[in-house]
Amino acid sequence: MSVVPAAAAGVLALLEARGETLAVAESLTGGLVAAELTAVPGSSKTFRGSVTAYATGLKQDILGVDGTLLAARGAVDPDVAAQMAAGVRTRLGAGWGIATTGVAGPEPQDGQPVGTVFVAVAGPDGTRKVSALRLNGDRAEIRRESVRSVLELLATELVGERLGELSEYERAQDTEQNGGT
Repeated sequence: MSVVPAAAAGVLALLEARGETLAVAESLTGGLVAAELTAVPGSSKTFRGSVTAYATGLKQDILGVDGTLLAARGAVDPDVAAQMAAGVRTRLGAGWGIATTGVAGPEPQDGQPVGTVFVAVAGPDGTRKVSALRLNGDRAEIRRESVRSVLELLATELVGERLGELSEYERAQDTEQNGGT
């Protein structure tokens, strides 16, 4: 099993345990984050939905990203990522919002080289975190790593742990629930 499905299952389990919900705003990942989350059985308990705002104008029109910011810096920007996460959280009525924006290639965009990615989390207490990534690899690898990174950023905000520790948390929960060792 790859780390992404484990990460998706882990964050959904944490959200469910906390009684909280999640919404996703995606650009370069084109729905991959939502696909990973909804591949987990029972995800509907915490996953509210997603917006794939691939076109820059949709980031403003649907997610509420500041048009002046988009005009000045383009869609590949940390503040855009933060506003996407906050916007999807608000618009879909979720406790948490996560977002991805960046350049998967094959060409640079908005003056940013291929592999420039920003992932963001917006939480119920006003939390806003953004991670800037400089990824290598082909288009598929950049998109897959972006998915993993945004889920890890959310996991970090939820429990302050890295995904490796989250996997141990999942195993401990499974052992407790099933009475095994």
